[in-house]
This record gives sequence, C-alpha cells and structure tokens, in this order.
Amino acid sequence: MLPPPPLSTAETSVPPEPKKLSRTRRLILLFMFCLAQFLDAFNNSALFSAIPALEVSMNMTESQSTWVISAFQLTFASFLLISGRISDVYNPKTAFIGGVSGLGVISLCAGFVNETIPIVVLRALIGIASAMTIPSALTLLVNVFPDPLEQARAIGVFGGCGAAANVIGLTIGAILVQWASYHWVFWFVAIVAVPAALACVIVIPPEVSNTKDNIEPAAAKWKSLDILGVSILTIALILFIFAVTSGSTDGWASVIVLVPLIISILMVIGFFYWETLIPVDRAAIPPRTWFYRNFFILFAVALLPFLWWFTVFTIFTTLWQNVFEWSAISSTVHMFPIGVTAFAMSFTGSLSRIFSPKWLILTGLSFCMVATVLLALGGGRQDYWPYIFPAFSLGSAGIMLTYTHTMIAIFQSAPSSMAGTVGAVFNGALQFGSAIGLAGVSSIETSVEAIHGGSHEYRGRAAAFWFLFTIVSIQFISVSIFYDRSTDHIPQPENAKHETPAPQSTHFDEKLKNAKVTMIENAEHADLPV
Repeated sequence: MLPPPPLSTAETSVPPEPKKLSRTRRLILLFMFCLAQFLDAFNNSALFSAIPALEVSMNMTESQSTWVISAFQLTFASFLLISGRISDVYNPKTAFIGGVSGLGVISLCAGFVNETIPIVVLRALIGIASAMTIPSALTLLVNVFPDPLEQARAIGVFGGCGAAANVIGLTIGAILVQWASYHWVFWFVAIVAVPAALACVIVIPPEVSNTKDNIEPAAAKWKSLDILGVSILTIALILFIFAVTSGSTDGWASVIVLVPLIISILMVIGFFYWETLIPVDRAAIPPRTWFYRNFFILFAVALLPFLWWFTVFTIFTTLWQNVFEWSAISSTVHMFPIGVTAFAMSFTGSLSRIFSPKWLILTGLSFCMVATVLLALGGGRQDYWPYIFPAFSLGSAGIMLTYTHTMIAIFQSAPSSMAGTVGAVFNGALQFGSAIGLAGVSSIETSVEAIHGGSHEYRGRAAAFWFLFTIVSIQFISVSIFYDRSTDHIPQPENAKHETPAPQSTHFDEKLKNAKVTMIENAEHADLPV
C-alpha cells in the first residue's frame, strides 16, 4: 500500500518564530501605537471646543453641528470590523500605516474647508482612516508583547492614552480655537500623524506583522475576508447609528428614524445567520466567538465606558459654557480630574495577573455608581468641589479600571490570531454603547427640561445621570452573576484551533464532521491506516 502523498509547501509552512525585540524597540513601538489611539480620541474631544466656532463660521444649525461629531462616530464604528479582518488576514503593519497616513492627509484637507457639507464628508472619511488604525495597532501590540504580564501592561497604557486624549483634546482644542482658529484643530492632527506614519515604515519590523493567514495564497486571503458578511454588517451599522443619532433631533417616531432602524436590525439578524452558513475560518465573526470564556459579558461591559465619559463631557460642557458662561479653557481645566485619574488607572494592567478581572471590573463599576449618584445630586455653581470634583475623580478612575481590565480580559479570552477582529468588536462596542446611550440620555434630558424649567435648570441633566446610574447598576449585577472566574489566568491560545469554547457548531461544521466520519469508516473497511 502506497504511503499518503506528502503535504504541499503551502500546507506545511508555518510563520517563523518572531525574534525577541529589544526593550527600547518595544517601547518605541508602544509609543507609536498609543499615539494612534491618542489621535483617534483627540479627533472627537478637540471638536467639542471647536463646535461653537464652526457653527458661527459656517452658519450651521444645531442638527448640522451634531453631524460634525456623529459622522466620525458613524464611519469609525461601522468600518472597525473590516479593518479588523484586514489586520488578521493581510498585513497589520500596512493597515496601520495606511490608516495613520490617511488620517493625516484628510485632516490636512479638512483644515482648509469652510462649508458644512464638505466638512461632514471629510469627518466621515477621517472616521474610516481612524478605524484602520485601532485593530491593526492592537494586532501589532499583541505580537510585540506576547508575554501575558507585559501584554496586560501595554494594553492598559494603550487604553489610558485614549482616556487622557479626551481631556487633553478638549484643552488643546480650546487653546487653538481661542488663540488661533478652529482650522488648527485639524492641522494639529496632520502635523502629528504624517511624520508618525513615515516613522512607522522604518520602526515597525516585518516579523511582528506576521499573522496566521500571512502565508496563505492571495485567493485564500480574499475569501477569508468574508466580504459579503462584512458588507452586510457595515451597512447595517451605518443605518443603525444614523437612526439612533437622528432620533434625538428628528423624533423617534419619524420615518427617517424608523425605516433605517428596522432595516438595520433585520440586516444584523441576516449577518449572524450568514455566519453560521460559511466555514468558520472564513467568517468575519465566527459564531463560536461569543462562546469563548466570558466573551459575551465582557462585550456587554464594553458598551459602558465611552457612554459614561461622553455623557459627562456633553452635559458639563454645555452647562458650563452655555448656562454658566464659562470660557472654553476654564471649562476644560475643570475637566482635568477626569484625564488625570483615568491615565493613572491605565497603569493597573499588571493587577490582572494577581487578582481576578472580575473583582477589578466590579470595583471599577462600584466607583462609577457612587460617582454617578454625586453627579445626579449636584450640578450648581457652588457644587464643583463638594460634588463634581470627587465624582470626576472617582468616576473616571472607576470607569478606566473597568475599561482597562475588560480590554485585557477580552483579549486573553480569544486566540491571539483573532486579535484584529477582537479589537474591532471591542472598540465597536465602545462606539455603539456611546451612540445608543447618548441618544437615550439626550431624549431623557430634553423631555424633563420641557416640563421642568428648560435647559437652564439642572433637573433634565440629573434625570440623565439617574438613567446612567441604572445602566451601571445593571452592568454590576450582570458581571456579578455571569462572569466565570474558573478560567482566569489560563494562557491565551496561539491559534483558534487550539481553543475550546463552549460547544457551538454551524451547518458547515456538521457537514465537515459527517464527511470525516464517513472517510474514517471507509478507511477501516478497506484496511487502510487512518
């Protein structure tokens, strides 16, 4: 009997073991990845200070100025998944450099625009470029820091840079608007992003760009992207975020809100059904992903952090500037405790190797609950030191603790070969939570203000914070019940095939299983080695 034919080179080749980089090189790479995270967060926060100037300069209505912010969030959240798939299947270094350079070039162009429609379009394109940077940065980061302890620290610092950028962006934006013009908010991004992209061409070594699919032929890579599934979900997310963003301004019963909302929900259902029909290795988000240890509950927790921060920024920026008539810089200075405590808590990543992430996340949520109650109780001119300052400090520390250890835990729960996709899912949850939550917060605030003294009273804002407190409480209870500590500190698998999530099969899996059984039975009947 003839021996089985040898496997082809394509079937037997494996990615080379990456050479250990020096500590200095790894720190430089971490700085570059954090810089991309900083720029993405800066793109949103800096414009909060520039919106009043944009409204005057371009004669914008309130709904138009809302879309200057929302256009970025819409495209950023919607294109994260395809960015994650590109990072996992193709070269994450190329995706990262392309995203950072695109961010710089588009921001440069946006600085010369003085009309409403072009600035909204360019903001949408900036969102796409930013979406290319985050999953690819996380894929590279996981490859640069394979050691679990170092990886936890690096992920914590990476997240902390985004939190710090929210406040630093407000400060820089206020300074540029007050002493130069809003154009410099865009040009600042270009000045930082373009040189950073050029530096990354040299600094990022090719060995950290290897993914499990790098060695596959081009045709196999293209099939692995799951173009149909990604397209369905991307369109669905665009429609969904458009609907929830428009709901607070056009009314939730309007056709422009209900039609895209219903279509988006049906498309999301269609996407998840499609994922069960195709081979697991070609699915954008294989159904088994949700069954990795604690993945689903960690995804749910990821809906909270940006919602909490953006609610605080939105409510107090408008209160202090429009009602109290504080300057943009004065308002920003009063926000400093948020950035300082958040950045400090980003260095707690190593605690996840000592304590269970469950207790760290619950500690963060408990801090956030106390802080949200303080924000609901105090908002007057004399309430900053007794209520607002401790709430900012405690709440931001708590939400950063939650954010950091949720991100570390979700990356440890899934195979390292899925880092780009996991990064896309995690960051998508951050954006979806903020979009949906802010729509709810805005509707509650507006409804209460309509019957209780208008926007100059604090009752509507207090009601919004009580709504936020309810969300945080639900998160606390959910983590307490559903987070399973039995899998804490289990080593992260290198490849999806080494991981054993809870049983979950697709139609294709069942067919493949039956085919394998039939082949083995036939081999036994023919007295062939199996």
